[in-house]
Amino acid sequence: MNIQNVLVFSAEVTKAMEEKRPIVALESTIISHGMPYPQNVQTAKEVEQVIRDNGAVPATIAILDGKIKIGLNEEELEFLGTSNEIEKVSRRDLPYIVAMKKHGATTVAATMICAHMAGIQVFATGGIGGVHRGAEQTMDISADLQELAQTNVAVVCAGAKSILDLGLTLEYLETHGVPVIGYQTKTLPAFYSRTSPFTVDYRLDAPEDIAKFIETKWALGLNGGIVIANPVPETHALEESYIHSVIEAALQEAEEKQITGKAVTPFLLDKVKTLTGGKSLEANIALVKNNAALAANIATKLR
Repeated sequence: MNIQNVLVFSAEVTKAMEEKRPIVALESTIISHGMPYPQNVQTAKEVEQVIRDNGAVPATIAILDGKIKIGLNEEELEFLGTSNEIEKVSRRDLPYIVAMKKHGATTVAATMICAHMAGIQVFATGGIGGVHRGAEQTMDISADLQELAQTNVAVVCAGAKSILDLGLTLEYLETHGVPVIGYQTKTLPAFYSRTSPFTVDYRLDAPEDIAKFIETKWALGLNGGIVIANPVPETHALEESYIHSVIEAALQEAEEKQITGKAVTPFLLDKVKTLTGGKSLEANIALVKNNAALAANIATKLR
């Protein structure tokens, strides 16, 4: 199979590549499985516009009819946000969804793979997956971490999702040589909150310094991704102890209902939204836009 027959670029992304303009990849799981309609589609459009406003071109990635789409039009975004035929796609699922000509929304791991295939170096998302709480018994560890260990894409996020075990997630990344950069912070942000009990590896305060770090890492032949942790804007941040208690309640309910595997994260995010009266969704939208702006600024500094 020729991969070029599977990769399909939007007109906007094709033009950007021809003109050698900076491009930022975006995932699609947040549209299909991360937010309710219509906020999901509206946020996707607004995030794309944030990237344009900051000098880069957005490339939202998904799989439609077995084709890996690099950049989506409005109809495709609407379909992703409303259809119940969209499967959640990580590395393991990619060959099945492509071969069977199905529809799929890409996770962080799958988006990294597809972005790398397309030659896109920077990717903006909400939060990365990681080591789940209780993983010493369940071995529930997100494929995002293994992808970061091997795929050359820089991921701008608000840290790991705070429903996870942040300490073990950092340990896993450290073991696999994945650097965690804090943008204007030494503290690891925890998705909904700007703080956590953990620190990042390096603090860098300017997009050009982060771009220099990215270029240097790969020039040295050090394959694998980079985590760029960008705290949620202060105006939408939730207090660390408050969100911790909410997540504990959501985790307890997930355990009682025996929710496991791929279903855990969507359940927890929805439960947290309910328990916070929608404040977590507002924070989620704000942090994704904030990450998109930083990713675009970094992409414009890469040579």
